[in-house]
Amino acid sequence: MPVRTRLFVLVVSVPLVAFVLVGGFLGKAAAGDGGYRDLRVFEDVVSLILNNYVEQVEVDSVMEGALRGLAEGLDPDSAYLTPEQVADLQSGPSKAGVVGLELTRQYYLRVVAARDGSPAAAAGLRTGDYLRAIDDQSTRLLSAWEGQRLLAGEPGTEVRLTVIRGNTAEPHEIVLRRAAPAASMVSGRLEAPSTAYVRVSALGEGVASELRDVVTRLEREGADRLILDLRGTALGDVDDGVDVARLFVSDGAVTLRRERGREDEPIVASAPAAVALPTALLISNGTAGAAELVAAALQDRDVATLIGERTLGRVGDQALVPLPNGGGLLMTTVRYTTPEGEAIYGEGVTPDQEVAEPVVEFGATPTDDPILEAARTFLAQPTAAAAAAGA
Repeated sequence: MPVRTRLFVLVVSVPLVAFVLVGGFLGKAAAGDGGYRDLRVFEDVVSLILNNYVEQVEVDSVMEGALRGLAEGLDPDSAYLTPEQVADLQSGPSKAGVVGLELTRQYYLRVVAARDGSPAAAAGLRTGDYLRAIDDQSTRLLSAWEGQRLLAGEPGTEVRLTVIRGNTAEPHEIVLRRAAPAASMVSGRLEAPSTAYVRVSALGEGVASELRDVVTRLEREGADRLILDLRGTALGDVDDGVDVARLFVSDGAVTLRRERGREDEPIVASAPAAVALPTALLISNGTAGAAELVAAALQDRDVATLIGERTLGRVGDQALVPLPNGGGLLMTTVRYTTPEGEAIYGEGVTPDQEVAEPVVEFGATPTDDPILEAARTFLAQPTAAAAAAGA
């Protein structure tokens, strides 16, 4: 390899070497020759591109693509951020307008859920829809973080989405007007003379207190059993999910915190359970993050029966690791498991009673709710209600 090329490879490889040091290769370099062999292959590939590609390459672009690919290979929540994106992230959320979508990465950007009452929900966007473009920018090479940033903006401004649902060959073009996030996270009603229905649309600060108050009010109105709806609940912090789980669990672990190189740390209930009603908990593929922690805790501790679909499987914490080029690696460093230590991330939480959400054509309104109907039927049976209470 020519000396000039070798020096150039060394310069452009600095971000990659830093990536390896912080764990980008998941410890392979520390394990022996395998990791170093990978680095030699990388060096050879860069040399071949610089010296033999049919056109002169833009090295910064090639390196950025390589780093993006490494991060993308970890999990859908990890991402390589350019120096400009790091500055944007560190500046904090400056745009108050949202469309109410939570995204993950699956070739294009995929909708995890549309929050209740949001512009996205009003437009009929659903779990599983793909965003092929945001304001005519293809999402093929975008991270979930980048997609969320593009969706944010000033309240009242518009964003245009190109949406694919199912196997349709023709995408749908929709325009959403950004709005301020909904303040309320919990709503409830008396579903039947003795059944409370409580919907939690997000897990944010104060949600546990709000949920406790709603359940208490419905108990006073005559409810002696509960349907807790966490379908499409994908927004919220783990700490708030822990607080909600503690409303139902009296003692012992509600989840385990798993971090590389350390023993699993149990996060335990800290007070007597505030909610002791027989509970059917509704979940779907749009149930993600902290809501999955709640579902797993209530299922493992036998205080609720889960009805619906397997959850997404993405409850974890990300940390931003600075890189020498001013960019950063947004990397998953912590994951949370069930109280029994079973993985949630990448696996999801399996319902006790599996019921699929109905397939809905784009622009149509669902006419039935089989998951909710299954919960009503389940709690109407005395023996099932007792089982939901952990009897």
